[in-house]
Amino acid sequence: MTKTAHIPALAAAALLLITTGQAQEASGPAAGAATETPRGTAQLTLDDLRTFTDVFSQVRRNYVEEVDDHTLLDSAIRGMLLELDPHSAYIPAPDYQDFEDNSKGRYSGVGIDVEIRGDQIVVRAVINGSPADEAGINPGDEISAIDGEPVASRSPQDAIDELLGEPGTELVLEILPPGGEPRSITLEREYLQIPLLSFDLLEQSWGYFRISAFHTGSARDLEQSLESIAAEHIELRGLVIDLRNNPGGVLQGAVEMADGFLDEGLIVTTRGRNAAMQMEFRAQPGQWLPDTPLLILVDRGSASASEVLAGALQDHRRALIVGERTFGKGSVQSVLPLRNGGGIKLTTARYYTPSGRSIQAEGIEPDIVYEGGGRAESGDHRSREADLARHLDRDVSAGEVATVGSAETRGDFPLEEVLRILEAADILDAPDSNANEAEENS
Repeated sequence: MTKTAHIPALAAAALLLITTGQAQEASGPAAGAATETPRGTAQLTLDDLRTFTDVFSQVRRNYVEEVDDHTLLDSAIRGMLLELDPHSAYIPAPDYQDFEDNSKGRYSGVGIDVEIRGDQIVVRAVINGSPADEAGINPGDEISAIDGEPVASRSPQDAIDELLGEPGTELVLEILPPGGEPRSITLEREYLQIPLLSFDLLEQSWGYFRISAFHTGSARDLEQSLESIAAEHIELRGLVIDLRNNPGGVLQGAVEMADGFLDEGLIVTTRGRNAAMQMEFRAQPGQWLPDTPLLILVDRGSASASEVLAGALQDHRRALIVGERTFGKGSVQSVLPLRNGGGIKLTTARYYTPSGRSIQAEGIEPDIVYEGGGRAESGDHRSREADLARHLDRDVSAGEVATVGSAETRGDFPLEEVLRILEAADILDAPDSNANEAEENS
C-alpha cells in the first residue's frame, strides 16, 4: 500500500467554523427559516456614539505618537470582539483570503515543506504532483536564494514566507542538492491541498490515521484513503483515528466524517440566538467499514471539530474513545464578511452531542482514560477552554441525558497499547444493534 507522507501544515486555529451552505443543508424545524437579528435589551443613543468619536478624536490628537486613523479603527473593532470571548476576532482584509484558504485545506505555494538549519533552509518533504515535485526538487536539497536574494542575507523565516504568494505568480529558487551542482529553477505558485491526513498500517492489519485538522474535504480524503486500501485488497481488522492535538477546523469536515461511520441518527445540533443557527445534522444511510472496530485517540489538545466527531461516535457507541479529557470547546464560530474585504469570526452558537451534552468548558471524558499518554510530555499543563479568560459557560439547560456507561481504567497507554484495545474490541456493542440508542435518548 502506498502510504501518504504527512507534511506539517500551516498552523490551524482552534475553532469550529460554520458556513451559510451548511445552514441550508442542515435539517430541523428552523433550518429553512429566515435569519432573524435579535435585538439587545439596550440600544445605543446618539450620546453613546458621540462618546466613541470623542475618544477617537482625543487619541488621534493627543497620543504620544501619531497613529494612522485606519489603525485606530481596526484597534477599536479588535477590542470590541476581544471582550466577547476567546474565539471571536477581527480578520483584516489582507488576512481574509488566507483564512478562507485554510478553511478549505489549501494554500498557495510551490509544494515544499522546509526546515531551518542554522542560517540554511533545507527541503524536508515535497508534495506529490506539486510544482516543486515536477521541477525535480527533492528532500535534502538546500534553498540558497529566492528571487536572486541569498537566504543567508536575511531572516530564514522571512525567506520561507516568500515561498507563499498569490496563485499564478512566479519565483526563482537557487537549489543546491547534497553533493551536487547548484541550479536555478523557476516555479509558479498554485493552490495546493494541505496534507492534514496521514496513514500507516500497524502490525496485523490495523489501520492508523492521523488527522491534524479538519477542512471542508476531510471526509472525502479519508474515504478515498479507505477506498485505496480496499483496492489493494487489505482487510483492516480495526481502525485507529488519532485526533491528539487536533485543534478543530470546519464543522462540515467533522460532520461528514461522523456520517461516514454512522448509518443513521443525530450527529450534532447547534443552538444560537439567530433562527439560522438552530440546526441539526443527521447521518445518511450507508457507512464505512460497518463491522470494523473503531478507536479514537484524544488528548487535551483535541478541540472543537475533533470533539464533535468524538462525541458523536461515542454517543452512538460506534467508537471507543481513548486518552485524556478533551479541550472543551463547545462553541461555533461563523465567519462573516465585511465590506472592507475583511471579516469577523464571531461566536454564534453552542453545539450539542447526539445525547444532548454540551461539552463547553468541560470536554469529552474518554471511555478509557489515561493522563500524560498523548503526544505531549507527562505533566504537561497546557490550558483547556475552561482556563481561557471570558470563556462561555457550559449550558446545562438543554435537558441533556446521561450517555451510555463505559468502563474506565487509568494508566499509561502509548500508541502500541492501542492494538491490545482493538484486540478486545468486544467492549463495544455491535454497531447495528445500538445505532439508534443515542437518538432515542436525545
